[in-house]
Amino acid sequence: MRKLAFSALIISLFMAVSFNSFADKNLLPYQQSYEKKVGDKALNGFTNLSTAVLEIPKNIINTTNDTNIIFGLTGGLLKGVINAVGRSATGLTDLITFALPTKPISNPKYIWDDFDVDTNYDDTFRLDR
Repeated sequence: MRKLAFSALIISLFMAVSFNSFADKNLLPYQQSYEKKVGDKALNGFTNLSTAVLEIPKNIINTTNDTNIIFGLTGGLLKGVINAVGRSATGLTDLITFALPTKPISNPKYIWDDFDVDTNYDDTFRLDR
C-alpha cells in the first residue's frame, strides 16, 4: 500500500512538472498572474477601507474649485460623506472577495490617484483579464 501511494505521488509530481514546463506561456496568463491579482485586490480593499475618510476633504476641495466656497463646504461635505461610505463599502467588498480576481469597483483605484477627479463606481465583479 505504501509503495502504491509513493508511486502515485511520484507520477503526479512528474505530471505537474511536465505540464508546467511544456505549457505555452501565452495560453495561461490568468493562471500565471493569479497570485498577483489576488494580492493587488486585497491590498486595494484594505487601502480603500482605511483611506475612505479622505473622500470628505477631497470632495470639499473639488467642489469648491468647481463652484464656490459656500457650496464647496456644504455640498462637498455631503458628497464626501456619500463617497466615503461608498469607498468603504467597495473596499470591504474587495477585501472579503479578494480570492476572485476582479477589477476594482471604485474609480480612481486609490484616493490619491487623480485627486482632482470625482470618484465613481464601475461595474461590479468584472473579471480582471
